[in-house]
Amino acid sequence: MFQKTINPDEGIILVEQTDSVISSSIHMFFMNFDLGILWVNDKMQVVDRCIATRWHPYYASQTPARYTLEIHPSRLIEFEPGDRLEFHNEK
Repeated sequence: MFQKTINPDEGIILVEQTDSVISSSIHMFFMNFDLGILWVNDKMQVVDRCIATRWHPYYASQTPARYTLEIHPSRLIEFEPGDRLEFHNEK
């Protein structure tokens, strides 16, 4: 929350129990930089995306999502609604 920036190869995945518009929503209060947001449903399909600007009160997907990916805004063009994603746990 108090980082100054996000690197293009960084991001975070927020996971909910089920697909939901409300549970997968985010706010940008106290953020120092903008984010690219991808919403992904439980079928691993991108259902929505946006640029989230700092200090904006509320962002929500138009379609229920289980996963919210916060990435560098420049990476957002790599994804389109309908794309299928895979997550891999690398240690």
